[in-house]
Amino acid sequence: MSASAPAPALHLRGVVLPDGEHRDLWVRDGLVTYEPVPGASTVASGWILPGLVDLHCHVGLDAGGAVPDDVAEQQALTDRDIGVLLIRDAGSPADTRWIDARPDLPRIVRAGRHLARTKRYLRNFGWEIEPEDLVAYVEQEARRGDGWVKLVGDWIDREKGDLSPCWPRWALDAAISRAHELGARVTAHVFGEDALPDLLGAGIDGIEHGTGLSSDLIGAMASRGVSLVPTLVNIDNFPKFASQGEAKFPAYASHMRSLHARRYQNVRDAYDAGVPVFAGTDAGGQLPHGLIAREVLEFVAAGLPAPDAVAAASWKARSYLLGGSGLVEEGSAADLCVYAADPRVDPSTLLEPVRIVLRGRVVR
Repeated sequence: MSASAPAPALHLRGVVLPDGEHRDLWVRDGLVTYEPVPGASTVASGWILPGLVDLHCHVGLDAGGAVPDDVAEQQALTDRDIGVLLIRDAGSPADTRWIDARPDLPRIVRAGRHLARTKRYLRNFGWEIEPEDLVAYVEQEARRGDGWVKLVGDWIDREKGDLSPCWPRWALDAAISRAHELGARVTAHVFGEDALPDLLGAGIDGIEHGTGLSSDLIGAMASRGVSLVPTLVNIDNFPKFASQGEAKFPAYASHMRSLHARRYQNVRDAYDAGVPVFAGTDAGGQLPHGLIAREVLEFVAAGLPAPDAVAAASWKARSYLLGGSGLVEEGSAADLCVYAADPRVDPSTLLEPVRIVLRGRVVR
């Protein structure tokens, strides 16, 4: 599909969420308008939602590292076809800039490549460096990304036989401060408890997974507006990870099971405290793409009200990532999903979009 071809004029009618107002929308030049557009084709009616967002995704990555462009394309299409029209790529060794020229593929906001400690992360995923190199690599990835940098905050330490922090506080202070000077936000992969105080103390902007959070740390996140993307569909694999490592690392296995057991309470406590909680799947690497609806259902299972679980994967996530309201309104980008029923009442509706409009074009 050519990016230069003009988007057709479209007409949609239905209940526009989250306000719940029944109205007609038109799409002209890829933007939403409330003014009728002569000759527009009526393409859908139903419950109209701002396009879904996966705030923790890895297009261009699988378990072995970077993938060819045709595989990355399929990953992006799989996400798009479940309604994910905006992705924060939370670390990838692949160059996916070519996707930006494809109007039929989701918009991607990139965090560059993972920054990991030497031999303390999955092979072929990130840059493996030592603390004295962290600032230089943060500078590099801040310039290569789209306003985000991704740190690996903890991982298994084979000498200790359990999760442990990857970075000393002095390195985090310098690196996060430098990222902020360059206009980038910083988020970090964290499974356990011990890495979190230094990351939060150093001014981190987001926590990925966050299964080791305590009530005190949740309070600190809420007061500072630090986001949490819990990736519950990934955390559901912790018992499997525990079994795989139990023979060599029994303490790690026990720890992972304990983190898994409190995952729902952890997310509910963060939500109740006012932490900005957003939906992300951790697709790529170990998990398939297209899981965002399942993640929303996991939020509901954790005790979040259904409307807020949907918001965490739609308008609130869009606002967090791009600024603005994130809503469907006059002049907003025509990235829309249409459903046969209200997903705020039944979030499983997200599993079956009836129409998807991306950049003003019907793509499904």
